[in-house]
Amino acid sequence: MASASYEPVIGIEVHCQLATQTKMFCRCRVAYGAPANSLTCPVCLGLPGALPVTNKRAIEFGIRVGLALNCKIANRTKFDRKNYFYPDLPKGYQISQFDQPLNYDGEVELPIIDPTTGLPKRVGIQRAHMEEDAGKNIHMDSFSLVDLNRAGTPLVEIVSTPDMHSSEEAYAYLTTLKRNLSYLDVSSLSMEKGSLRCDLNISLRPRGEKGLPKYKVEIKNLNSFHNAKLALEYEIKRQAAMLERGETPAMDTRLWDDAAGETRSMRSKEAANDYRYFPEPDLPPLSIDEDWVTSIRRSLPEMPDARLARFLKEYAIKREDAEAIVDTREVADFFENCVKLLNEPQKVANWIGGEVARALNELKVHFRGLNLTPKQLTGLIALLDDGKLNNITAKEVFADMIANGGEPLDVARRLNKLIETDDAAVDKVIDEVLKEFDKAAADLRSGKEAALGFLVGQCMRKLRGKGNPKDLGKRIMARISV
Repeated sequence: MASASYEPVIGIEVHCQLATQTKMFCRCRVAYGAPANSLTCPVCLGLPGALPVTNKRAIEFGIRVGLALNCKIANRTKFDRKNYFYPDLPKGYQISQFDQPLNYDGEVELPIIDPTTGLPKRVGIQRAHMEEDAGKNIHMDSFSLVDLNRAGTPLVEIVSTPDMHSSEEAYAYLTTLKRNLSYLDVSSLSMEKGSLRCDLNISLRPRGEKGLPKYKVEIKNLNSFHNAKLALEYEIKRQAAMLERGETPAMDTRLWDDAAGETRSMRSKEAANDYRYFPEPDLPPLSIDEDWVTSIRRSLPEMPDARLARFLKEYAIKREDAEAIVDTREVADFFENCVKLLNEPQKVANWIGGEVARALNELKVHFRGLNLTPKQLTGLIALLDDGKLNNITAKEVFADMIANGGEPLDVARRLNKLIETDDAAVDKVIDEVLKEFDKAAADLRSGKEAALGFLVGQCMRKLRGKGNPKDLGKRIMARISV
């Protein structure tokens, strides 16, 4: 934690790679994992005489992002050249947007309370502008390789205002932002594959002051939101210690060393004038038609906050369950499709938050990669409700369905898990247990209720799990009183 004397001031830049079929300014295919330098052309290689052409689909995706972040959409926008030299930037400049971004003046509401207002915390979106991605450097022991397949891939850079004042607020912002973007179908949002990246800007000011500090430290190349939170916590401590010694932290760009648990200086931080921005001469300014923006707005899905409010009102499920379900669009869609088949919202939510979530964690897959349909899950719940499975056997059937597929009733029969419904056979097992465990039977007769659970367990063992514990309890009590 920072010293009580200082308050963190945090702003975040998120780079979201757009899942268009082709690159931002050329017709090269966008594909992750293709052979190195196989998806290039004179335009994205920056060869002399090659001219860029703006990808309309990328602009549409950019507008979708802006609308989801409650941004204003520019009537007129343009591209600029951002000049800097780096091995993975073949042109020696990046086509980006400087003073006329596509989206601006938005905000995101976080699921945490702002201690200064008592209301949900809001973080401003200064801009969400379009640009092209650079290539990728691959560092070896004594040399580096460059793969330019990624060069020219469309990006939206989402720049927050410096409204966050703790690592917890920053983490909530990042997770909320990713959740909202996941509803738009514009990006894979994979930090592992580099389609979602974030840079952190952090400085400290004396508590009570309102202006921005005179310095700013940037932390780049973070591969998870968890590491982003750790990096901020480290920087808050480091900078607070320097300020308390009377030192001003250097304006530098730092990397997070996960193994060492610390940030390390990479280079001095650039200012905007270092990039020598000027309008891209090969691309005309764009006029954004209001009717086009309106049609894009109408095509947006119901966003997570609105869906959460509706789930709470319409389905009356627990808030924590509803929040977890709407966190991912595919899960929320799956939940609603299940409820259409079986009008038991809380039971469906319990299974999604329990066995379904456990399967996702164990298999390490996204929801769409899970071998499960709404019909299968609701069919399983129905078997449980009908007394044909118990809680234990239902979970065993579920696990087999995930592994091998199949309808729940067919799987239950194949695994021989259906509850024994022959009353005479069940009563025979109960009599055997009462005779074998006569002391427990005597304890039950004398009023010791704990003995009932033991006897039910012994009956379940003899029935090989194919019994209904509640029904067995009632039957045992009836046999005891005979």
